[in-house]
This record gives sequence, C-alpha cells and structure tokens, in this order.
Amino acid sequence: MTAPVFVVEELPDAPELVLDGPEGRHAVSVKRLRTGEEVVLTDGRGRWARGVVRAAEGKDRLVVGGLDPVREERTPAPRITVVQALPKGDRGEVAVETMTETGVDAIVPWQAGRCITQWKGDRGLKSLAKWRGTAREAGKQSRRVLFPQVADLATTKQVAALLAAADFAAVLHEDRDHDSEPLATVELPGEGEIVLVVGPEGGVSPEELAVFTAAGARVCRLGPTVLRTSTAGTAATALLLGRTGRWS
Repeated sequence: MTAPVFVVEELPDAPELVLDGPEGRHAVSVKRLRTGEEVVLTDGRGRWARGVVRAAEGKDRLVVGGLDPVREERTPAPRITVVQALPKGDRGEVAVETMTETGVDAIVPWQAGRCITQWKGDRGLKSLAKWRGTAREAGKQSRRVLFPQVADLATTKQVAALLAAADFAAVLHEDRDHDSEPLATVELPGEGEIVLVVGPEGGVSPEELAVFTAAGARVCRLGPTVLRTSTAGTAATALLLGRTGRWS
C-alpha cells in the first residue's frame, strides 16, 4: 500500500517538518505511525513531498524528516468536472466521496429545479463546507495529492456557461421521449475540459435540458439501468477515466 497522505498548508524548503494539530493527532493517535514509516505531505493543490517519520511525540505531534524535494502533480488531461444536482440527506457527501476516490477533478453543486434539498443561508454554507471537507478527506484516503475543487453553488444559467466553455459537455439523461447517445461510445477529446451534468432524483426538467443543449451539451445515457443521482457521477467518471486513458 502507498504511504498515507497528510495535508499541510505549505510545504517547507527545509528537510524536516513537525506535523501537529488535527493532522498530527490523526497520524499519531489514529494511524499510530512509528519511526521509520514513510508518509506523503501535500497541500492538496498538487504540491507534495515524501518523508520518513523521525519521531511520534505525545498524542498529536509527528516529526517528519528526510523530505524529498517538493514535486508538482501535473493537471490531468482531459480534466473532468461533474455538475452534481443536490441529493437528499447525506447522499451529497456520498457522491462527493466516491467521485473523489474515483478521480474526478472538480465538482459543481447545482440547485436544479427538481431538487428537494435547498441550500439557503447558513444551512447552504454548512452543506457546502461539508462537501469540501468530504473531498479533502476522501482525497487523503485515496492517496491523492491534487484534490478536486468543490465550487460554490451554481444556478442553471451558470451551469450552462460552464457547458458552453467545455471541450465536451454532456447531460446524463434517460427519457424515452428524448434521443440520447451512449456515453460509452460518444467521441471524446484527448485534452481540455469535459463537463458532465448529473440531475436530481426527479430528473433534469425539459426547460433545463433545453438550456443545456442550447449551450452545446450532448444528451447521453450510461446504460440500460437508471442510477441514483448519488452514484451516476461516480459511474460516469470511471467510464471517462477508462476511455480517455487516464486509468491506463
């Protein structure tokens, strides 16, 4: 198994670093790391360095030495963004967690017309913070050093602008009354930006679909079954990572 990942605000030029606070507590008291074990330190934005545990002190202090020169994770191509309609309950965090573990590059929460969940005021800010915290923790768990960005809540108009600027844009939509293409065979770019829209449990409305297709989005389906909104983005991301060679 690869070395555990811990987040630091800035990676030092010095060959040694003290990991304390919540990250140090997790390393010492939860992971129970010991002298000689290897760790990876990252800022979550692509900069990272490998080091070795020199000492574990108390319950929340880890001394990491022998730090390699800082490396920079290259932005993958094509970049994959999933626009995720707000699911009910904790299914939003489930979607963010599994998409992050799979390898998505950015997540845009979307207040679709048929969403039961509403992000308003303090509740909306807390929900957004949960999504961002989930992406951070899932990024660490999956040994990523470039965590997915979780954007501010988007309106349908803002989502349409994202689709118009993408190199490939698609809405995942299954409707007998509307033609769709299989995402498994549609032509994809080798570079640039791919943006996918995942609708709410009630589906993308005809009005929203019209706005998105006018912005240049294709209407695509995943397969013969209908996935829940909290799993569709993960399945689609996995399919695209395989098709674009990022999983090769």
